[in-house]
Amino acid sequence: MAVMNERDAQALRKSLQVAVVRCSERCLYQSAKWAAEMLNALPEPVVISSQNGGDSTMHDDPLLTDPAEEIMTVLSPQTDAREARLEVAELSKYLMAKTYFDCREYDRCAAVFLPMLLPKGEIASTKSKPEDRKSQSTHALVGLDGAPHLSQKALFLALYAQYMAGEKRRDEESETILGPSDGAMTLNRELAPIQQQLKARFQFQNKRGDNPQGWLEYLYGIVLAKQKNFEEAKSWLLRSVSYYQYNWGAWQELGDLVGTVHELEDLLAVLPQGMMTFIFHIYENQELFQAEDSVLNALKSLKVVFPTSSFLRTQKALLYYHAKYYDKAERTFSKILQRDPLRLDYLEAYSNILFVMDKTARLAFIAQVATSTDRFRPETCLAVGNYFAKRSEHEKAIVYFRRALTLDRSYQAAWTLMGHEYLELRNTHAAVECYRRAIDINRKDFRAWYGLGQAYELLEMHLYSLFYFQRATALSPPDPKMWVAMGQCLDKLSRWQQAIKAYKRALAAGAENIGDTNILQNTVDPASNLDPDITHAIALDYDKLNDTDAVRGWLELTIAQEEGILERAEEAGDLTASFNANASFVAGQSTRSAIEEDLGGVRAGTGVTATTSRAKLWLARLEYVKGEGPHLVRALQLTNDLLTDGYEVEEAKALMHEIQGRMGAKSSVPMTTVAGLT
Repeated sequence: MAVMNERDAQALRKSLQVAVVRCSERCLYQSAKWAAEMLNALPEPVVISSQNGGDSTMHDDPLLTDPAEEIMTVLSPQTDAREARLEVAELSKYLMAKTYFDCREYDRCAAVFLPMLLPKGEIASTKSKPEDRKSQSTHALVGLDGAPHLSQKALFLALYAQYMAGEKRRDEESETILGPSDGAMTLNRELAPIQQQLKARFQFQNKRGDNPQGWLEYLYGIVLAKQKNFEEAKSWLLRSVSYYQYNWGAWQELGDLVGTVHELEDLLAVLPQGMMTFIFHIYENQELFQAEDSVLNALKSLKVVFPTSSFLRTQKALLYYHAKYYDKAERTFSKILQRDPLRLDYLEAYSNILFVMDKTARLAFIAQVATSTDRFRPETCLAVGNYFAKRSEHEKAIVYFRRALTLDRSYQAAWTLMGHEYLELRNTHAAVECYRRAIDINRKDFRAWYGLGQAYELLEMHLYSLFYFQRATALSPPDPKMWVAMGQCLDKLSRWQQAIKAYKRALAAGAENIGDTNILQNTVDPASNLDPDITHAIALDYDKLNDTDAVRGWLELTIAQEEGILERAEEAGDLTASFNANASFVAGQSTRSAIEEDLGGVRAGTGVTATTSRAKLWLARLEYVKGEGPHLVRALQLTNDLLTDGYEVEEAKALMHEIQGRMGAKSSVPMTTVAGLT
């Protein structure tokens, strides 16, 4: 991204100022807040001293006009003459309608511009059946002709208020979370009349030749998305951002409809080029868990334009989180919190990071800060719920996740985390329902798909589990945990070959210094740092396929993980050379800690574990069966190691006696060692 000059920076500042006003006028407060924060993240404009020697001003800047005129162009940005006349004529009504919206009297707001047909006779009949009341809109819009007498701003405010009224009634009818009425059967009954009104308005605008402003298109896209008409919704949201680029809510809705990286690439090819498209590119890559270097570099270049943006800092922290750089992510979130301790946006991601890092004390502090700021924010409830979940108080955690969903039923993170807690309590039915609700809100969250796979595994429905694990791995290929889960599921289905491939993909995802090709071709460097549990699982599957040579090779890899790269290099006496293929070694940083940091956290070795000890015992038996000579010597060496490891000691002693008996009681290990351990 090219560096912006002062003229471009001033134009961007003016566009964001207008965006704050326009979004606020239409009660799109989250979009207005985002635009205001990005506006104030811009560097301060260049100050030029006035020629009369007075106070420093910007009047000599040729880009600026009279200050009063400048303010009016921001507060009254309407440039269409017909729309301006309509807005002036309906100004009094508009101000009253906006006041009603701000007071959350959505029906009254809509009724200012669109007359309502109230039911005749009794206003609320107690004899009517609930299903009859649910089948039609509570307030039918009269004259679905597109309201040609209204400006686009007034019509948007009225229809958006009607939409919000429908959402409010839907939440009220849903009653308790996971209750009998909480589900897909409870709908926003205002969607159909809003859609008809907008269709009529678009037909009228095309006939009259009005200039679209992008706001009605944005609302139409939301309605279509709620009706599960995703492709058409994407088309209308694309029109919305093309007509007006600085409505961040439209970009977010458009991003929710993007499911894969390929879809994002196709979408970026048709989006209007500009600053908002560049921001959307970074944001959506983060939403798709694409923590690539190219995305981080793009984010770095964007921070030059918005050097103090908390939004961009948050995107950076989330990218680190997706890449499993938890320390970097935690430090970035900590800096954001220090800079703005009252900011609760994305606090759930910060609490998730602290949960994974086992920082219970820090998590408790974050929950306390959020509670003192606003205890009735969904983010606060989720942070408190994470704290109780970390303490294994699952019932209390569920209470707070339910509270978060009571405040916002579309809060996808709360559905996923509540599913995890129900899974801990072995309430698989509730867990499955929570995960399904999370997927309905955001189909890109691999954690919900993974949770569904775990739930069906508990129910021993392995084919269902396999399907959900496949979706999880497709959404997050770099996560070895997803591949291990798929491999274990395939093992239970007796699909050994496929399980081996899944385990190898897990190894490739977990070790940065080896590739998929090497893993699949069984040409893994023994110096690679691998997960011994996975290599042992691969050996087990090869054993079921009666491939003894492959079993021995993977058992050797499992045992080699006790020492790791650093120990083996130190033993070889060439520490620097061992890392040339894996990291950019800096001269002079030959200490152990410097190399570990340069390798990005590559572990120095697992040490003796139960898995590596089982691998030693198994390999010792294979060598014993193989015959005499070097095989028996290798078997004796492995059993001797087991005697000092502390695992599988009794089996190792029994096998050692058999080996020594076959070798004619000739052993390189003194018999006093064995006697002392017996």
